[in-house]
Amino acid sequence: MTVMEQRGAYRPSPPPAWQPRTDPAPLLPDAEPYRVLGTEAAAKADPELLRRLYAHLVRGRRYNTQATALTKQGRLAVYPSSTGQEACEVAAALVLQERDWLFPSYRDTLAVVTRGVDPVEALTLLRGDWHTGYDPREHRTAPLSTPLATQLPHAVGLAHAARLKGDDVVALAMVGDGGTSEGDFHEALNFAAVWQAPVVFLVQNNGFAISVPLAKQTAAPSLAHKAVGYGMPGRLVDGNDAVAVHEVLTDAVRHARAGGGPMLVEAVTYRIDAHTNADDATRYRGDAEVEAWRDHDPVKLLERELSGRGLLDEDTVTAVREDAEAMAARLRERMNQDAPLDPMDLFAHVYAEPTPQLREQQALLRAELAAEAEEGGAR
Repeated sequence: MTVMEQRGAYRPSPPPAWQPRTDPAPLLPDAEPYRVLGTEAAAKADPELLRRLYAHLVRGRRYNTQATALTKQGRLAVYPSSTGQEACEVAAALVLQERDWLFPSYRDTLAVVTRGVDPVEALTLLRGDWHTGYDPREHRTAPLSTPLATQLPHAVGLAHAARLKGDDVVALAMVGDGGTSEGDFHEALNFAAVWQAPVVFLVQNNGFAISVPLAKQTAAPSLAHKAVGYGMPGRLVDGNDAVAVHEVLTDAVRHARAGGGPMLVEAVTYRIDAHTNADDATRYRGDAEVEAWRDHDPVKLLERELSGRGLLDEDTVTAVREDAEAMAARLRERMNQDAPLDPMDLFAHVYAEPTPQLREQQALLRAELAAEAEEGGAR
């Protein structure tokens, strides 16, 4: 007697005709990255929005160059520059409302600053001081995430929880092309789609995961196509076109807030600087490639549009650049001041309730510091 012949054995019935759960056609991204600047659609763009984006881009470019200089001066341990990607950084912060949440990666310091976080506090983690320099709840901005893609499931969890509570909140999670090769990326997208969580995933495809080009990470037509496999829409946008990125992300946030579920946006951009100050990009890419992307610079593209429409004069350009220089000067001055250090902070925020071993170590250090102070006073 076989297993299937036993009394009460499970006998599967013929499977029903397979039907797709979701029509893939509306989920597929554009065949080419969506653009506004340099097209007929640019004439319809709001002049005030163009000026606002331009001011933030110029300020962001100066912020990147100043932060990079601070690493060379030893004031920052490391700085992953977003030079060339400012359009993505600025748009991601500006499309969110105050009640929404931003979940940045380690390269998204500029987005955090544009969100309203103090520039020095935004650099605290990269300075090697504390875990993060700002209060995430105050700014509705999660800490800069150094581990790749771990912030994405967090964004989904927060968005899902907000929806269950009835809060009108959208989470926008930023990640690089390298992060899409992590398991956290796939888990986050799957949960987000199944739960229909109000979350927007912004992938900044800047060409390289440190030194690994995109072609060695995926054979997909685009990273935006990955959205279809999870049952969410994918959008493909020119990441150096600030107006296009702002428009696409605005639509994605509106879609999520209205109950339409998550969306994956791939912004095609380029990392002009090296991965960090510890990286030598000349070992895996040529100068000609970098220069080609400089011709598609986000600041130049927007400046060209504004000038062509008569919306930008020399006085405005001067005022915007002077404001950026003033910001850089303040940042320089404050970062050149040594942060006050308290050795007892070693024991803060390790556990909610310190363990006996931790309290013992704390007491030992306190005694050593007291002895040093007494010895110094006796000299």
